[in-house]
Amino acid sequence: MIVLLLLLLPSCRLYKLERQLDPENAEFLSKVRYIITKEERKIFLELPDEEKENFQEEFWKRRDPDPETEENEFKKEYFKRVDRADELFLGEGKPGWLTDRGRIYILFGPPSDRMTYPMGTGPYGRCQETWLYGNFPVIFVDGFCSGTYRLVTYNLAHLQALNRALASSQKTFEKEKGLFDFNCEIKTNLIHPDRMEGLIIIEIPYAVIWFKSEDDKLETTLDLSLELMDSSDQLLWQYEDSIVVRIDEIELQKKSQQKHTLKIPFTLEADLERLGKRKNLFHILLKNRTGGEEAKKVKELKLEDLDSLRFLR
Repeated sequence: MIVLLLLLLPSCRLYKLERQLDPENAEFLSKVRYIITKEERKIFLELPDEEKENFQEEFWKRRDPDPETEENEFKKEYFKRVDRADELFLGEGKPGWLTDRGRIYILFGPPSDRMTYPMGTGPYGRCQETWLYGNFPVIFVDGFCSGTYRLVTYNLAHLQALNRALASSQKTFEKEKGLFDFNCEIKTNLIHPDRMEGLIIIEIPYAVIWFKSEDDKLETTLDLSLELMDSSDQLLWQYEDSIVVRIDEIELQKKSQQKHTLKIPFTLEADLERLGKRKNLFHILLKNRTGGEEAKKVKELKLEDLDSLRFLR
């Protein structure tokens, strides 16, 4: 049960972040649901609002088949299919592009052949559509002939083929590494009513860190900037550092599934009762000099449980 709860926590947190999106960002995330990767979705939701527009621009740039041209052919074709799916698949109580048929149409384009079987005349005794992509069949069944079609899979090989096709549509990165990202946790320990000490723990997967060769080692520098701001954008605390990471190739291979951890202590000397009544946010910026990449996060310093914390006098 504990393991299950731990697995559910990240998804619950991302769900809450998605619920807090403004209409424009919510529409973007909804419209790209079929092609955005889990990694990209997590990064987008954790970004500060002011950075989400830049993410959207980079999202489409990564999928541009010919960056030398002014027009992004992938983006144009994607939204063309969304609009066409809206026209083709009406009558299911939601926009056509959100239906099962709409999803397949958007991901794979129009089928080479589309066969319809109304009023139970199909091979499975129900209203049915069979789409062919070459020799690959995609089957939709309307169990009550009500106009609502569901994608069905009849064997494992069929499901694996669909998954491979979907994975191919999401594979948009030429580099082998994933997007530069990190996890962050804020731990606090109240020592005195006017003084609080805490720890910021940052974990960066080795798999997303770019290194350069220096002598017989692999090396990079991580530039870290931390700022704690209150609800009126007043700076309460800040920290900057450049961390050199050196590792040999064999050790890096062993740690490919591990994370590089940074632990930064912080101290606040202020009226903590006052801080507890405001929303105080850590703004975290991490840059990798070697890859020229950066990632940003905003984390709340929660002090709503001040009354339950132990004061040492």
